Amino acid sequence: MSKIHAAITAVNGYVPDYILTNKELETMVDTNDEWIVTRTGIKERRILKGKGLATSDLAVPAVKGLLEKRGITAEEIELIIFCTSTPDMLFPATANILADKIGAKNAWGYDLQAACSGFLFGLTTGAQFIESGKHKKVLVVGADKMSSVVNYNDRNTCILFGDGCGAVLLEPNTEGMGILDSLLKN
Repeated sequence: MSKIHAAITAVNGYVPDYILTNKELETMVDTNDEWIVTRTGIKERRILKGKGLATSDLAVPAVKGLLEKRGITAEEIELIIFCTSTPDMLFPATANILADKIGAKNAWGYDLQAACSGFLFGLTTGAQFIESGKHKKVLVVGADKMSSVVNYNDRNTCILFGDGCGAVLLEPNTEGMGILDSLLKN
């Protein structure tokens, strides 16, 4: 029997339509475009606007696009690992909220909160579920609605963050390579 490798079989992302420019930030905090671009290279960031919209709302279009690209339905997903620092709420997990919104009725899921490295941890964990033979379709989502937690009076941090989502589908591959390796340590 061939070794099972976890392969990324579909990728998709989503950013909201609203663009928060450096020029607009100049009206909110003591900064300017030159100061921001010189220090960060950032010219704009995307912000999710709308009453009641949360991090899971960033994930829905990203995941629906991923499913369409791969030609599968949400019912085929077995596990959702939702990597975020800005969950919709403490419970239920944002992964479960997403499962409900997209109709992934056969999936279980959990949130993984590890800030900047969260998606890498999620990818490594998801690969282990595939390589163990436990699951055949694992969805790993990395999404944050940083605009919900950023202090727009702090010019050192508000210039950095926006809102967005990326998602990958992991599936088994026995005919060659998959994710080559992950090295997670301090």
